[in-house]
Amino acid sequence: MMGKQRENRQVVLLGNRDTKRTIYFEHAARKAGLHVFMAEWKNWEQLLGERSAQERLIKIDPPVWDSCNLEELNRLTKDYQEKLTRLSIQAAKPVQFLNSPEGILELLDKRICKNRLSDAKIPVTEPVCQSAAKLPIPNADCLLEIMDSQKVFQVFIKPVKGSGAAGTAAFRFHPKTGRMVLYTAAFIHPDSGCLINTKKLRCFSENRMGKMENQKNSQILSLLDRLLALDCIVERWYAKEEYDGCSFDLRAVVQDGCLDFLLARLSNGPITNLHLNNHPLMASQLNLPLTVMEQIEDLCQRASGCCQGIRSIGIDILLEKRSLKPRIIEMNGQGDLIYQDIYQENRIYLHQAQMMKAWLNEC
Repeated sequence: MMGKQRENRQVVLLGNRDTKRTIYFEHAARKAGLHVFMAEWKNWEQLLGERSAQERLIKIDPPVWDSCNLEELNRLTKDYQEKLTRLSIQAAKPVQFLNSPEGILELLDKRICKNRLSDAKIPVTEPVCQSAAKLPIPNADCLLEIMDSQKVFQVFIKPVKGSGAAGTAAFRFHPKTGRMVLYTAAFIHPDSGCLINTKKLRCFSENRMGKMENQKNSQILSLLDRLLALDCIVERWYAKEEYDGCSFDLRAVVQDGCLDFLLARLSNGPITNLHLNNHPLMASQLNLPLTVMEQIEDLCQRASGCCQGIRSIGIDILLEKRSLKPRIIEMNGQGDLIYQDIYQENRIYLHQAQMMKAWLNEC
């Protein structure tokens, strides 16, 4: 039986009012009988150095960014990183976090995250070459040279610090015909010239010509140059397993080491993010073999175990076509918002509320 809640403890949500994250976490908290103090990002510095007799457990939600300009992505992310660092160092004691600022910081950097998983021998979508695991590829010409030398002719490109498919691209090059195909929701605005993030996946195709002519006339190479300038990881493009004529990957949410939610994201194209008009499906409807489900759960537990200070984590998983071998695409320390959950059972946030309520009652 749960004991009486300790009066000297307080649960805090650091986030943004009137967002789905806040609204549905508060729904879950009320259902769990948990009182939550709301702290907003616009006043976040009040949590720094504020001495209180109360112990605090803080859940950090990401800030809301209005800009769709991808070339502001690194500046915005750097600002967020600086805030997390200050929270980690200066937050008034005693304080604990559902997901620690240090843990969120590590997961914000895809390069650091993937290298940590690789070092732990956890299967991941691998870099196009070993040097690309440590250093950025500077431009399109360099990318084509690496792809040719590695005999890898299709890759995924993702900003190191992006999320939600911002700046993500899938690029294919045929070495014999010179045919290039690029799938991305990024777009160079014809009026402003800005590289913007959209909610529409576009497919560009061209024939590769001479180097100088490429520089002047290739929309694909221009886009790749702009994207790679953001600092991207470049990984091998694995063929994904299919269901009902669509390729799919999986979004898992793991909390306190348990697989709480597993959703398939089905797409007619290579990029599966749901806000690009792709299709969600509960993973149970895929009828995956029991052995594969066990491999997925084991992978999630091993991967979450690599993340110190993280109790709730979103993990994107690819199943290789035919073999169904699972590989981690990326991980997100704030990947707990899934519409297919909040509009149904809201189990992810309810579990978080129960975790935080248990802390209130600890002796």
